[in-house]
Amino acid sequence: MRILRIAMAQMNPTVGDIAGNTRAIKLWIKEARKAKADVVAFPELAVTGYPPEDLLLKSRFVADNLRALDEIARECRGLLAVVGYVGQGQAGEMKTRRPVVAAGQHELSNAAAVLSERGMMASYSKWILPNYGVFDESRYFHPGRRLPLISLRGATIGVNICEDIWFPDGPTRVQAAAGAEVIVNINASPFHIGKSRTREQMLATRARENGVIVTYTNTVGGQDELVFDGNSLVIDQTGAVIARGRAFQEDFLLVDVNVDAVARQRMAQRRTKALGGKLAGALERVTVKLPAPSKRIRVVPSLQNPREELAEVYDALVLGVQDYVRKNGFKKVVIGLSGGIDSAFTAVIAVDALGAENVLGLFMPSPYTAQASGEDVAELARRLHLTYETIAITPAFDAYRQSLAASFAGRPVDTTEENLQARIRGNLLMAFSNKFGHLVLTTGNKSEMSVGYATLYGDMAGGFAVIKDVPKTMVYDLSRLRNAMGTSAVIPKRVLDRAPTAELRPNQKDEDSLPPYPVLDPILKAYVEEDRSLEEITAMGFDRAVVARVIALVDRSEYKRRQAPIGIKITHRAFGKDRRMPITNGYR
Repeated sequence: MRILRIAMAQMNPTVGDIAGNTRAIKLWIKEARKAKADVVAFPELAVTGYPPEDLLLKSRFVADNLRALDEIARECRGLLAVVGYVGQGQAGEMKTRRPVVAAGQHELSNAAAVLSERGMMASYSKWILPNYGVFDESRYFHPGRRLPLISLRGATIGVNICEDIWFPDGPTRVQAAAGAEVIVNINASPFHIGKSRTREQMLATRARENGVIVTYTNTVGGQDELVFDGNSLVIDQTGAVIARGRAFQEDFLLVDVNVDAVARQRMAQRRTKALGGKLAGALERVTVKLPAPSKRIRVVPSLQNPREELAEVYDALVLGVQDYVRKNGFKKVVIGLSGGIDSAFTAVIAVDALGAENVLGLFMPSPYTAQASGEDVAELARRLHLTYETIAITPAFDAYRQSLAASFAGRPVDTTEENLQARIRGNLLMAFSNKFGHLVLTTGNKSEMSVGYATLYGDMAGGFAVIKDVPKTMVYDLSRLRNAMGTSAVIPKRVLDRAPTAELRPNQKDEDSLPPYPVLDPILKAYVEEDRSLEEITAMGFDRAVVARVIALVDRSEYKRRQAPIGIKITHRAFGKDRRMPITNGYR
């Protein structure tokens, strides 16, 4: 019986930390060798981290990444490692059995190196380059032209990368038709709501229609606004999931796959292997000989239960904060606490990500702040074991109004005075950041950011916008979920029950300026995430005048969003890299 033991290192690389990523890869290889694996797979661009963006324009960065492969290869005693890296030269061509650093800048490819202790045995360059949403791979990479097939211990292995496997007529079909029995697919597939289920269904379809075993190794961790969820998979030739990695955590999966079962199924189904001449010419067959494995006991692979969608979002937010803070060298964060749901939820995420000792709250009451707000901040801090300070902004607000009194004489009080309060708070938060080195976490949600219900240089001032892509209604859902996780609720009931208010004027409520959030959020989803028109959204049952007003608010607020800090992407289409609208825009 042909049994291939495959290890999958679901690792959390840091973009640009080639030395650190290389050390981690070598440690995982040692773990795989200890487990008597034949092959160990690492994520897409594991050496450089994903996405490296314009670091790829630096020739030294590319050269350092290539040099790292030599170091990694020397660790590959007795096994093969499939490692994501940046290839250089004609994309997908086999140059040498060892990486060679060429002078100057050449064609780059998003590549997978097949390494043994003898060096690079084969290299595969990604054929299908995503260039939508958060992806810009065509800006940097050339598509692959070669399809290496690796013969190892009597099994035939095809290697491909992320997007390649999403297409029915992509490399997987060609590799399977050419005899591949196992597909090693390496990935940096970022999270958004529902993606893990869509991905698993797609992989099951691809495995079943090609009669191949698919191993899907995904990266994990936060990188700026992206979060990678892990959830690595092994799916057999029938489409059944036989291994599933952890979500939002590093993991090491070890699976014994039965290659003979693939052959039996193909014989029973009488699968044909028809390849066009051009595709057949792209194939390159490489035989790798490894020492015979010592006696192995059959492993039982890990099969983690899938997470519920809302729980996945919560985990993504926690990991996104944790990695943004850690990877950028911060130790602590500071948050403006208002007594409202958004700041309370942001504080809970921060405490779960960093520990209460690394989170500082600032309560900054104005003349319009209700007593209940102060009480709720105190209760939240008590439940979270959170340190907070109170700094009243009334003296500074009075000073601003006095300074502006002559210039504003005869004009009514309006949003100018409201924004002054928000900007005073922003100044105080940034002062704490400057003095103590804390990162300011902003607390605005997607509903507010969509319609511009936020103040430039005020509540938008900060370094990282935790819930920037979380609609207001989902903030409530996530808060209730978090309250149900522990033995007692961390967010006070009154915070959940109070009507949302910015407290910038007497008796202010959000609904004075905006439609109710249960009405607003579906309209925003339809317009921002689904690109539906006024007529289409109205046909969904919404009042035409309300829809038209919301659309106008979204369109007019682009200039604000361009100046906002980045935040964690959790929806299919987030502001920023996903949705890129011109600020100067005459189309309505």
